[in-house]
Amino acid sequence: MANWQDPQTTGVGAASVSVPRAARDVGLRSYMLSVYNYMASGVLLTGIVALLFAGSGYAAQVMATPLRWLIVLSPLAIVFAMSFGAQRMRTGTLQLLFWAFAGLMGLSMSTLFLVYTGTSIAQTFFATSAAYLGLSLYGYTTKRDLSGFGTFLIMGVVGILVAMLINMFLQSSAMALAISAIGVLLFAGLTAYDTQRIKSMYAYVQGTDMAGKTVIMGALTLYLDFINMFQFLLSFMGDRR
Repeated sequence: MANWQDPQTTGVGAASVSVPRAARDVGLRSYMLSVYNYMASGVLLTGIVALLFAGSGYAAQVMATPLRWLIVLSPLAIVFAMSFGAQRMRTGTLQLLFWAFAGLMGLSMSTLFLVYTGTSIAQTFFATSAAYLGLSLYGYTTKRDLSGFGTFLIMGVVGILVAMLINMFLQSSAMALAISAIGVLLFAGLTAYDTQRIKSMYAYVQGTDMAGKTVIMGALTLYLDFINMFQFLLSFMGDRR
């Protein structure tokens, strides 16, 4: 996403020198647990806000006004701000932005409860959670280097975005179905890839000021993988009202 992901830009490449293996393993587990806790808490906040906003009746009203563009575009603006400003921002600032992002995403995703049945949303959420856990576990434990897939997966996401823009004009149901299926596969791959990449960052940031920032940015990345996989899967298998 931005330079925060590149170990060469942190200036702490030798942070793990002379650190005992056992201590490094304990530190790595604590680091990854923090990433997952932030990510899971963000998803939970998004779900609660979405459910409450949709249930209140305000979602249908607000999303019918120009204010919807502010709600939809604000999370994107926060992602760009965090990605390109992570190294300059304080850890506390990144934390506030992460929670603000998760809350705004809840407002934006409240429309899902207006389009799909609650049962299909719940089923898709649990299906996504199960798949996500398995894929992330694979990315964490595999000895295979997944870095070679990164460029391919990111190019695939760009292609999906272009296809979605084109289909806004074509309104092809077949194309929408294909986009959803490919989107699920792409973000499934990104889940494993990003997990391994975030894990590898620990060797460069342990014991430095960047550690806390990397935890938050890693949680943001995994959050985006989960949410996108969920939305593509919902559009693929969800029952509309």
